[in-house]
Amino acid sequence: MKKLIFELLKSNIKGDVLNKEYEKKFYSVDSSSYQIIPKMIIIPKNEEDVIKTIKIAKKYKISVTVRGAGTGLVGSALNDGIIMDMKELNTIKVNKKSVVVGSGTLKGKLDQMLQKNKKFFPPNPSIGNFCSIGGMLGNNSSGSRSIKYGSMIDNVLEITFIDGNGNKITLPKDKKISNRIFKNIKLDKKNIPKTSKNSSGYRIDKITSEKNAHKIIIGSEGTLGIILTAKLKIIDNPKSRILFIIEHNSIFEAAKNSIEINKTKPSTLEFVDKNTLKQIKFNFSKKAKCLLFVEYDENIKNSEKEIILKNSGKIIQKLTRNADMSKWWRHRDASLHYSLKSIKKEKRVPHIIEDAAVPVEKISNLFSALKKIEKKYKTKIISYGHIGNGNIHVRLIMEKNETKIIKKIATEYFDEIIENNGTISAEHGDGLARSEFVKQLYGNKKFQIFKTIKQQMDPNGILNPGKIISNKSTVIKNLK
Repeated sequence: MKKLIFELLKSNIKGDVLNKEYEKKFYSVDSSSYQIIPKMIIIPKNEEDVIKTIKIAKKYKISVTVRGAGTGLVGSALNDGIIMDMKELNTIKVNKKSVVVGSGTLKGKLDQMLQKNKKFFPPNPSIGNFCSIGGMLGNNSSGSRSIKYGSMIDNVLEITFIDGNGNKITLPKDKKISNRIFKNIKLDKKNIPKTSKNSSGYRIDKITSEKNAHKIIIGSEGTLGIILTAKLKIIDNPKSRILFIIEHNSIFEAAKNSIEINKTKPSTLEFVDKNTLKQIKFNFSKKAKCLLFVEYDENIKNSEKEIILKNSGKIIQKLTRNADMSKWWRHRDASLHYSLKSIKKEKRVPHIIEDAAVPVEKISNLFSALKKIEKKYKTKIISYGHIGNGNIHVRLIMEKNETKIIKKIATEYFDEIIENNGTISAEHGDGLARSEFVKQLYGNKKFQIFKTIKQQMDPNGILNPGKIISNKSTVIKNLK
């Protein structure tokens, strides 16, 4: 059967069809700690290739999992059927207030193109130069500017994709489909995370009318459709910016202070712990435990006055030159790299609890939950992230082979996050690491809505099965 499907694809599509062992091994991993060997890989040249692949896959009941640049941290782009690499679909068309982008386009290429037009696209993951727009859409990515400008879901006007039947759909333009999606969502606020960003489950809370039905695709991790293109909002570059680096002697004091700083409406409010401090060549106070990065891109003079009033730490840098700001932002963006650099390979625990968020006023509760884990399981924790959104990235340091303990930690941590009206994933998605916890987060009623939407868009269940809607435990399965 596998050979038949391979030959059918080879003879029907213009793009590459790969199945050599080394090719399958390359596509069996991403930036997560998981590995699943696929049966074959498709690199489509155009939308017809995508449609033909879906129709063949549907007929022969083989899964299709879409892949961007492979920078995902939770195994969203891994599966054992066909992997579809979208790198050839990389067109960019810039308009006055929007840009139409192919899903395989790298964010770094888009940024370069927009810079020539003195524009920018707000979502900015720290791996931004290397991730793809399709992957960012699939995960509902955010980055440091989301406190002011929102996540991907807040910056997309239109999406064109191929559903599980091989139909080409553009939302919200396709009114029949948009209306059907909206009618399925009988929404109450129960079990919806009270966070400013969320990448777990299907974002049914964002579908307030037929006009924003396209938002169901954002954050769906390729389980509802294969994205071809997206029309994205773009914004004029800010005329001026100012960045404050603030030193704190306590993580809990920084958490408390971030609530007050949030009220000054910064464009970014970021946090790094002592692990990142150690990597920066600067004369920090010996008592310093963490830093806040606070940036404003409008009302500069007034914002400076406000932060001086609201700040309870020590301002160690006030920067207005782009080159100086970029230098410090490189340190913040390198926090993941710094965390890996400081942990021995045998003690690097998979990205499981790395992306939870709580309402910003409950951020101290998140840090308390982490302290509890450190004490109970005799582990060490590195933390950094988007504190202005209540979103803290976490790296555990412990023996990698203690997989049962890893699952226990995830279960206990997510219990606390859900109790605090948080989300198990703010910007990285559910993938293999967290899909089994989605039902607990949203409750049975909303989970049934998710299943209805999945059934409508992908009736044969061929699109990235096992992600978001899952009956199996995959948190510690398929680890490398």
